[in-house]
Amino acid sequence: MIIEPVPPFRPSHFRVKFAVAPWERRACAALRRQVFCTEQGIFADDDRDAIDAHAFPICALSTLGAEADAVVGTVRIHEAAEQPGEWWGSRLAVAMALRGTAALGAGLIQVAVSSAHARGCTRFLAHVQERNVPLFQTLHWSSLNEVDLHGRPHHLMQADLGAYPPMHNPEHGLVTFRRAA
Repeated sequence: MIIEPVPPFRPSHFRVKFAVAPWERRACAALRRQVFCTEQGIFADDDRDAIDAHAFPICALSTLGAEADAVVGTVRIHEAAEQPGEWWGSRLAVAMALRGTAALGAGLIQVAVSSAHARGCTRFLAHVQERNVPLFQTLHWSSLNEVDLHGRPHHLMQADLGAYPPMHNPEHGLVTFRRAA
């Protein structure tokens, strides 16, 4: 009898919300370091900067049963100090094993833009790595300009706020589902 190896566990749904618990914030920071420092080599030891002092971190949690068991995605948002109403998203990161799971990226973007919209956002922008531009375009974003950041091609992109109704409870967030392959 031939026994097939058991495939690794892949969660079917994710909870996307503001990272409020200390473990969630620590896991968001660790995932960002893994993606932007270790994998991509954009930053040497840590990707934290002055924006982190006032940004809202958002996490995507995988679930085992009904309980959150790991942060598998993150992004941060902040209002531009010099331009009230202008909000930015940055440091979007997804765990390597779950990249290509559109529900993760889409859920993180939804909570980011919709929660900023509820806080008075009149314009939402992000510098998006070129390879991720198609995902953002399908989610009602438009490219304003091509730029080079950290030695990599990016697009300055703007969200269509009409596609993102205000989310007044981002601490609870939303649940997004992964489509079966």
